Amino acid sequence: MAPHGALGTAPRHSSSDSFIQEPGMWRAVANVLLRTKVPRGRTCCLPPAHKSRTLFIGPTWHCAAQGSHAAGPLIMNPGILKVEALDAGHLVRVEWEDGSESRYPCVWLRDNCQCPHCFLHSARARKLLFEDLDVNIVVKEVTLADRKKISIMWPDEHASEYEAEWLKKRCFSEEARAEMRETLFLPEHQYWGSDLQLPKMPFEEIIYNDESAYRWLCTLKKVGIVILTGAAARQGELIKLGHRIGFLRLTFYGPTWQVQDKAAANNVAYTTGKLCFHTDYPVLQHPPGVQFLHCIKQTATGGETEVVDGFHACNKLKQQNPQAYQILSSTAVDYTDVGRDYCDFAVQCKQRIIDVDSRGQAVRINYNNATRDTVFDIPAEKVRPFYAALKEFNDLLNSAELKFTHKLKPGDILTFDNWRVLHGRQSYPSGSEVTRHLEGAYADWDVVMSRLRLLRKRVLKRD
Repeated sequence: MAPHGALGTAPRHSSSDSFIQEPGMWRAVANVLLRTKVPRGRTCCLPPAHKSRTLFIGPTWHCAAQGSHAAGPLIMNPGILKVEALDAGHLVRVEWEDGSESRYPCVWLRDNCQCPHCFLHSARARKLLFEDLDVNIVVKEVTLADRKKISIMWPDEHASEYEAEWLKKRCFSEEARAEMRETLFLPEHQYWGSDLQLPKMPFEEIIYNDESAYRWLCTLKKVGIVILTGAAARQGELIKLGHRIGFLRLTFYGPTWQVQDKAAANNVAYTTGKLCFHTDYPVLQHPPGVQFLHCIKQTATGGETEVVDGFHACNKLKQQNPQAYQILSSTAVDYTDVGRDYCDFAVQCKQRIIDVDSRGQAVRINYNNATRDTVFDIPAEKVRPFYAALKEFNDLLNSAELKFTHKLKPGDILTFDNWRVLHGRQSYPSGSEVTRHLEGAYADWDVVMSRLRLLRKRVLKRD
């Protein structure tokens, strides 16, 4: 579960804050970003506000680089200049009116025929059975019907047509594929440390305004953390947020859960003690991707929330101690959680502290010291090196340079990337009555990204 508490008092709004929260201005800025060419690795954002102010960082939209074989930016109405078969009919080359070219393997073209026999348009799903696909297929004839469509006749006399815009979006050039990845998954991250300019948006706008909801999810994906302000200080607001994105993630602690001091607590979060930096639920094979913490009541003393950008910490660890990074990204750590809440449970899982992709880049942090099991399924001689590596990573997380502290106030909802942002809580005094109460919930990234794509289509009028 989660250490809960910690982002706090909202600063007074400046003129830049008003600009940030104006839906019409957001549409204008988004349209500019969509037309702007941004060098890879750079960020394109609104002018920075004063360091203590809330800042919205918009999504970066890259355009494909120019080159002899680049597909170029994904323009809405591309025109085809020429089409021909190459490689003994195994490849189709398309020359575009903008001077770029694309090459499409014929097996892929046949696999993705869009005719009603091969594709169910009402479900946007392939009907063609893979066992019916000839992986060595070649074209019999390819023609340019007009500048917006190509036609292919296959050896079995099956005919396929492909729209120019559809083909352009699916170009196999490195630049076009990178652009499609960015469009579909928004993989860019803006890293931060103790100087985080905390993004903040009104809860009611998120619920009722599509542009605000889109802005929230884009910021959540890129920065990893956003506070929603002005929610009612009562249980149930997270249910509304769940409905806004689709649905919440049900776990053994229920669809939502109450973080407060409890007798015989079944989770360390349900105490008044300090909670060290962690991600929630690494004991699950697929930990929740997004976490929501709604402050309903806040203690006068203590209870501050601490957060840290885990991906930023991973990058620093990889630079200063590659061996420690290799150990944490390759060693399977045992996690356990046993008890009763929504129902009784006995969960076991093995996770690497740092999950990496094929490039060795961190894609998920699985670190919760409270639920790390006493069982450790590695050879004895590897135990001390593992602890040393984890100690160095933990020290980085707690460094003054990286951690950010904030105290939530009633009505604030902290939303953050549970795969990236580790959170903790400072201790607070216990009493005869509940002095601090947060309601928590989870959502999966699949659900969140689905809503983001639907909102983008609605707000920006773009698939």
